[in-house]
Amino acid sequence: MTQDQVCLIALGSNLPCDGRPPEQTLRAAVRDLAAAGAEIIAVSRFFQTPCFPAGAGPDYVNAALAMRWGGDPATVLQLLHQIEARHARVRETRWAGRTLDLDLIAFGQQVLPDAQTQTRWRDLPLKEQMRAAPDQLVLPHPRLQDRPFVLIPLNDVAPDWRHPLLGGSIAEFCADLPLQAQKEVVPLPMPDP
Repeated sequence: MTQDQVCLIALGSNLPCDGRPPEQTLRAAVRDLAAAGAEIIAVSRFFQTPCFPAGAGPDYVNAALAMRWGGDPATVLQLLHQIEARHARVRETRWAGRTLDLDLIAFGQQVLPDAQTQTRWRDLPLKEQMRAAPDQLVLPHPRLQDRPFVLIPLNDVAPDWRHPLLGGSIAEFCADLPLQAQKEVVPLPMPDP
């Protein structure tokens, strides 16, 4: 398996959907991806993580997966949005609670739309990140290297994936996280078979 064949997806939920807890919604989303033709390579453990920004809602359940997809990044993004909508995702407020959040973190080693734009979004100060959202797909996800709730699950499925601009691997980014941030991402018990 070469990394240029692999899509990395982050999954998250902190609100129930149709009476289901977040963990069940994440499992349903994985099944929906497979039913749509994605070849699921690996799914991480599920983790409880603090809501960001602090106080904005209940804690999240986060996970990650690696998959192969026959289309391009735009078709993956479209599929992710369709699955989110199927699970009652509403986009009203940036970083608000959600029934399901599916983020395309990386599509192999592609940099979109270009290195300069990706770097500009990656270097955006937190205050600006809270107000601004790109109007186009930016890959790799500009803040993946800063987010424990993305990195730690990704480390389960793609520790050796390397950022095409920063050069670091998922495992290296995880090791660079502050210890307190690492401790806040807590593995959930495995469900009964």
